[in-house]
Amino acid sequence: MVMTNGGARAVARCAELGCPPYSDMEGGLYRAWLTPAYRATLDRVGQWMREAGMTTRIDAAANLIGRYEGTADAPPLLIGSHLDSVRNAGFYDGPLGVMLGIECVAALHEQGRRLPFPIEVIGFGDEEGSRFPAAMLTSKALAGLLETVPEMTDANGITLAEALAGFGSAPDRLVQARHPGARAYFEAHIEQGPVLEAEGLALGVVTGIAAQLRLSVTVAGTAGHAGTTSMPLRRDALAGAAEMVLAVETIARDDASDLVATVGRIEAMPGAANVIPGEVRFTVDIRAGENAHRDRAAKAILAALRAVADRRGLGIAIEQVHDLAASPCDADLAARLETALVAAGHPSRRLVSGAGHDAMVMASLAPTAMLFIRCREGISHNPAEHVDPADAQAALAVMLGFIMENA
Repeated sequence: MVMTNGGARAVARCAELGCPPYSDMEGGLYRAWLTPAYRATLDRVGQWMREAGMTTRIDAAANLIGRYEGTADAPPLLIGSHLDSVRNAGFYDGPLGVMLGIECVAALHEQGRRLPFPIEVIGFGDEEGSRFPAAMLTSKALAGLLETVPEMTDANGITLAEALAGFGSAPDRLVQARHPGARAYFEAHIEQGPVLEAEGLALGVVTGIAAQLRLSVTVAGTAGHAGTTSMPLRRDALAGAAEMVLAVETIARDDASDLVATVGRIEAMPGAANVIPGEVRFTVDIRAGENAHRDRAAKAILAALRAVADRRGLGIAIEQVHDLAASPCDADLAARLETALVAAGHPSRRLVSGAGHDAMVMASLAPTAMLFIRCREGISHNPAEHVDPADAQAALAVMLGFIMENA
């Protein structure tokens, strides 16, 4: 049943969407939700959906939904991912999952085959949160998790209400995007990490999405003249923060597990070459496959940060920015996906996703399953992001096998 060129076509379509008019920047890819580039992408992807035998609609959150009817009026199988991107992005993070969903339906349509349930392919508009300060807003709308939407403004001063008005919607209408119910939700996505490539594997079954905790840390010392303040008398906030950063890394490394901890942003004030930093702010991102594991690590990290501050006579303030619980994939669906993987000639490989995905939101609507696809050198959120068409073809075969496992 698998179309021999389906994987290559999916990859080529992602590349086509990587430049204007499907990008908001010249010389690279940046596709933000509710922009002209996003509108052009909806038009083009909608055309591909219709060519594959689907009817299409744009919901109140400006998600694109293609529907392939089944033989019975039953809850649909949802296949989705996101169409938006970060700034200066790669081509495949998000759109590849949508394109492979279209190819699954195209293969069924070419054979004149209908299943006992409909299939809906969804292109979400705002997984990255790269325009407004709220990631996964459109999958939250579809999953029915939005009761109210706060006022938001993008970097150009355009409000969310103004942006939605251009798509015939409004913030208070996002709640109307709620889906009536689904059989399951499936997402194919590039791994965004190096595990599959390191093991020589094209594909892997995702068992769940890691719990995430993000902290904002402020370290307070005393600013002073770099030439006249002796070393024993210094309360150097940056030197203390440097020790704290290494403590974060050491705790995560010594755990020797799926735990990861990252200091991704740091800022020293006043920021002058001849002034001892009096204040430093940095972030800590902690992730693990299980909530309890992440929480134990967070407790150890917090204790280490405070111990450094106490030993150096520094002040410290720690604020929790966000807390996302782990989102396990459905065990039965994961087993069926693994069966399809092995049946297609691939070794069984299960792994946890350290990155967040729309699937973790959609889990509140329906049981979820995810398939990871190898990406070269594990690079993502970067123009060097690359997927081999043969790997996309392999993913398509597994996806079709999984669909038939659930028929």
